[in-house]
Amino acid sequence: MIDITLENFQTELIDGSMTTPVLLDIWAEWCGPCKQLGPVLEKLEVEYAGRFTLAKLDADKVPQISQQLSQMFGVRSIPFCVMFKDGQPVDGFVGAIPADQIRTFLDKHVPGADEAEAQEQEESAQAALAEGDTEGALEKLQHAVATDPANDEARFDYIKLLLQEGRVDDAKVAFAPVIAKTTLVRRFDSLQRWMDAIDFAMPATGAAPTLADAESRIAANKRDFDARFDRARLLMSGQRWTDAMDELLDILMRDKSWNEDLARKTYIAILDIIEPPKVKVADGQIPPDDPTVASYRRRLSSVVLS
Repeated sequence: MIDITLENFQTELIDGSMTTPVLLDIWAEWCGPCKQLGPVLEKLEVEYAGRFTLAKLDADKVPQISQQLSQMFGVRSIPFCVMFKDGQPVDGFVGAIPADQIRTFLDKHVPGADEAEAQEQEESAQAALAEGDTEGALEKLQHAVATDPANDEARFDYIKLLLQEGRVDDAKVAFAPVIAKTTLVRRFDSLQRWMDAIDFAMPATGAAPTLADAESRIAANKRDFDARFDRARLLMSGQRWTDAMDELLDILMRDKSWNEDLARKTYIAILDIIEPPKVKVADGQIPPDDPTVASYRRRLSSVVLS
């Protein structure tokens, strides 16, 4: 539980809600219902085990904030509770309502236990990757996916890391439950395009295509877009991302809509794959862009819009 003041309002309430929902309890010493509600909220904070943070604000000591929130929601009485998420007040309730009603309110805004555990594992995996612990990151991502199969972000990161490590068969197993979502979730479509490129580079039967062969065909005909696309897929399978995008740009500069936008869609898939996870920032701030991703986005826009 946190006591909110003018000094910590930004850091504890606004910034804090960027990572964990914060329930702000606006109360006063003279308010009887406030004293009834307070212990109930404190017990629920323990029950929800970190899935939300309870913050308290004395309306008499910090009237600037309490009055502003009351006006925003059209409320004139206390206790008044406001839920903050992603730096914004999103919902609230008035009065010392029963615990079951508060749980119903919380469950609309607070991640479920499995979802919260998966999110924690996802964040731990990114920290492990930053430290160079790839195996640790894979274990955490695998646990996140098993805990919350609907967590598309964790599944994307898990499959991506498996492919980066050359564990293609394991990646395909992890991808199978969401293969039908490729038309709905663009990043899953991007993973599918990467796996297709790997299958092209390493066919189950017959001789594997080579960069030398594709380059020979291109040298003979600069507009042999099939050869250029083959070269891009081979580069993609080898994780030579910028080289692959350069080749796709060559196609786009000559024919923007070639083969039903295949070059553009593959280029966007690579951007999805190489983009690092976004860091959460305070409301009004813009997360920093990865310089390579930003540069190649600009190059795509320049070609497509020219």
